[in-house]
Amino acid sequence: MRMDRLIACFALLAAIAISPASAQKKPAAPAGAPSTAPRSAAVPESRIALIYSEAFQDPKTGIVRFVNLMGTLNGEFQQRQNELNQLQQRITQLTKEIMDIRAVADQKTIQQKSDQLEQSKKEYQRRGEDAETAFNKRRQEILAPLQESIAKALEIFAQAHGITVIIDGSQVPLVYAADSIDVTRAFIIDFNSRNPGTASVAPPR
Repeated sequence: MRMDRLIACFALLAAIAISPASAQKKPAAPAGAPSTAPRSAAVPESRIALIYSEAFQDPKTGIVRFVNLMGTLNGEFQQRQNELNQLQQRITQLTKEIMDIRAVADQKTIQQKSDQLEQSKKEYQRRGEDAETAFNKRRQEILAPLQESIAKALEIFAQAHGITVIIDGSQVPLVYAADSIDVTRAFIIDFNSRNPGTASVAPPR
């Protein structure tokens, strides 16, 4: 079962689509008609910052609440993981036994071992898929409130520091970015100081 780690909080992307109709050239204004085109337009000031949401999950320097929630989640599924590990060991043992007896045992014994091996493989796959589905669903239940809190905290953090755009470097490929615009560590420290490391977790549904 793959216990995938949570990767990013969110990414800020924008795209502009131009329809064929709006892309057509406007007809020229009649001669002598007063010009309606604006002589100038205000250019908004902007300040861009970079954040790496991947760092939120670092056990030592990341967001404490996230790390604790992942520990709770893994604890809930530890029994299933142990059962899968036992099945994997059983598969390895049966495979070795078949290899060892192939040259000395009768065909019936070999077939019995092979049937047990095949059954164990099917059970491992089925239980692994069920556990992975349940794990992903439970992870969403546990982490969704935290993701919302992080998103709101990022907005407040940006407003407090005069930041107009935050780009998630964990999601957006970057050619170059100066270290001076990386606010990841500052945000994590700010978030941890405002949010307790422990939070109530709703029981599984």
